[in-house]
Amino acid sequence: MQLNLQELPAEIVQAKQRYGIVGNAPGLIAAISRAIQVAPIDLSVLVTGESGTGKEFFPKIIHGFSPRKHAKYIAVNCGAIPEGTIDSELFGHEKGSFTGAISSRKGYFEEADGGTIFLDEVGELPLTTQARLLRVLESGEFIKVGSSTVQKSNVRIVAATNVDMAKAVAEGKFREDLYYRLSTVSIHIPPLRERGNDISLLARKFAADFSERYTMPPVSFDESARAMLMRYRWPGNVRQLKNIVEQIALFESGNSIDGEIVRSFLPDGSVNYSPVAARPDGSHDYSAERDALFGMILRLQRQIESLNARIDELSAGGVEIAPQGSFQPVEEVAGVEAGVPVRSIVKFQPFSSPLPADSARGMNSDNGNAGQTSSPLTLEDTERDTIRRALERNGGKRKEAARELSISERTLYRKIKDYGIDL
Repeated sequence: MQLNLQELPAEIVQAKQRYGIVGNAPGLIAAISRAIQVAPIDLSVLVTGESGTGKEFFPKIIHGFSPRKHAKYIAVNCGAIPEGTIDSELFGHEKGSFTGAISSRKGYFEEADGGTIFLDEVGELPLTTQARLLRVLESGEFIKVGSSTVQKSNVRIVAATNVDMAKAVAEGKFREDLYYRLSTVSIHIPPLRERGNDISLLARKFAADFSERYTMPPVSFDESARAMLMRYRWPGNVRQLKNIVEQIALFESGNSIDGEIVRSFLPDGSVNYSPVAARPDGSHDYSAERDALFGMILRLQRQIESLNARIDELSAGGVEIAPQGSFQPVEEVAGVEAGVPVRSIVKFQPFSSPLPADSARGMNSDNGNAGQTSSPLTLEDTERDTIRRALERNGGKRKEAARELSISERTLYRKIKDYGIDL
């Protein structure tokens, strides 16, 4: 479901226009609304989402709608700073505190006093730096590298990560106490594949921006191109879409783009994406897949029976049938020269019954000839007896029997009718 611009609150429209955010997907609008709501309150915020989803816009929204909007806003990519210098970058250092420290330097926390610091890829911080950051969050205090003087800083921290933080905490890669401090409020940014028609809106915007920037004839996307863009999974999210659209705008300048052209620019071996529809409670109904699997097994059983019938015909015509799993030379088969070794025909064995041996004997002894060798059970016989026994154990109650058999009640009812099982 997409929302119209007229239906959105004025603050959300203002934020989208100010920061160039394109899209009306409910998940995106909910994230923007949450950022605006938390902006006036000095709480730490953790922005989560896959790489390339546009997490960097949300700290700007929080800063821009907060009382700190006239103070400094500093964005720090924690993953791009070497471990040996990250403490100096964040908290500063004194002259001579390490090799190359020829003068004192202010860190980001001192520079951004009164403002906001955005810590991107916060999950990449080393554990020693995490301990320093925790102290800043708890008391506003920090110590420069090489100093013994405690300094104060009034900074709001907004962090972002594409790492599974719960997993990182469980593996000891991220401090649990720091995680809870950072995630006082969490904002999740949905991946592009869950944003529906936003994909087409973004593609048009990126194509128009590229054409305007380089004064090239614009491209247009027809319905098949839009459908192809919607079907692709976009593992790189908005960043990948922008890259692909700019390539198309460059090499297909002035053309109308169809689905085949879009496909030619997508990575080799890319897989189309078709989301699974969920029930209202979030669970999924796998009865159709289960029925399809049963159907495939039954077709395989029929093919095996057909092969065995053909083998019986060949055997009756004088072709030697070898024991299952063995190969031996045959003197003469269907005109093959004598002495030439060929593979003997192996007769396939039907599926064995998963039921206990005594149950199988009971099912195959309906003619009353106990002790005689009975024919193997077919899959239909096995399934019929399994359903009948489940119904008997549950007093004929279909709902309980279906739960025991891990199939839907509708599927069980149909099988009862097909097999003519008496309740």
